[in-house]
Amino acid sequence: MYTLENAFQSLFEVNMGVRSGERILVFSDTIRLDEDLSPSDRTRRMRLLEVAREAAAFAYQAFGNCRFVSFAATAASGAEPPENLWRGAFGDAAVDALIEQGILSALLAKQATADQVKRAEEIIVAAKAEVAQVVIALSNNSTSHTRFRSLMNRAGCRFASLPHFDPEMFFSSMRVDWRLLSERTKLLAERINRAVEVRVASGNGTRMRFGKKGRTAAGDDGLLTAPGSFGNLPAGEVYLAPVEGTSEGVMVLDYAPMRKLSSPLELIVRDGRVVEIRGDEPFRAVLEEKFAQSPLNRNIAELGIGTNDRASRPDNILEAEKILGTIHIALGDNSSFGGTVSTPFHEDYVFYGPTVTAILEDGTTDLLLDGGKMMV
Repeated sequence: MYTLENAFQSLFEVNMGVRSGERILVFSDTIRLDEDLSPSDRTRRMRLLEVAREAAAFAYQAFGNCRFVSFAATAASGAEPPENLWRGAFGDAAVDALIEQGILSALLAKQATADQVKRAEEIIVAAKAEVAQVVIALSNNSTSHTRFRSLMNRAGCRFASLPHFDPEMFFSSMRVDWRLLSERTKLLAERINRAVEVRVASGNGTRMRFGKKGRTAAGDDGLLTAPGSFGNLPAGEVYLAPVEGTSEGVMVLDYAPMRKLSSPLELIVRDGRVVEIRGDEPFRAVLEEKFAQSPLNRNIAELGIGTNDRASRPDNILEAEKILGTIHIALGDNSSFGGTVSTPFHEDYVFYGPTVTAILEDGTTDLLLDGGKMMV
């Protein structure tokens, strides 16, 4: 019988390649008082915090050096986590230095200059002996697209991000054949990296084009054993940051990140930004609020293609975006994976049964997906 303990062992040994004595950090978040959650999502969030504590306890017993940190959930995915997590990850000396030099507040507000980011990296690398070597990020909101995460990787940390994780995933999409997934993901990344433009279309009316010239697509295969590696778990995608200002078309949303919409919303995209929303589904108000907070939140930040044949859930964005033969498009921040837009917001939307075509430099095409079927 496959148990949660078996799942933890696979997570730490197979996905992360942990060795005895390595500095491990597991973190999660608590529900804020102002969060309006459905009963089922409240239950999932409470279970997520509990399982994160259990994972940390397992790591402490198995490897001898693990810390657990929790904090009140951030306002959105892509927002920087609070100071106590920075201290748990980098150590007090590094964080005190960041504060003394006026850098931490700028980092937390996502307003740090290039010079401040460079200085932060110097401080953290100098304190490398105190920095966590392995991180399991089990917070509900994603820390993937943050300076916190990118600075951890610069210091050599292996970082697994599991936002919106449901512990049931340990028994489904986390039981994929990681070797085969890695091979499939690598081959797809190689094909898409020959392109200068990517075009997608799906049966619900989505029609988009993305400029890729000068940008590199990366594969997320769940094998985070090399120093400085980063990825989602469950894993299984190829992703890239389209060139800012090049994305054009219509995105028809059938799903929000955690639920099916009662009716579709159309997002009209010009010059790399959402310029109009059509439809009256309540999720429209959520998007309009984000757009009102910053025009940068309108940015077409990411195009991804799912490669995990054990992923199946459409109602949880962490797993949905990994489903083999789907695509996802994200809005907001892309500064941590090759783009130039920095904003405390990053949100993905999944599209089913897509046709994806890579346009090569010489104008020829490579059909990557046809109606959701990967072409090999």
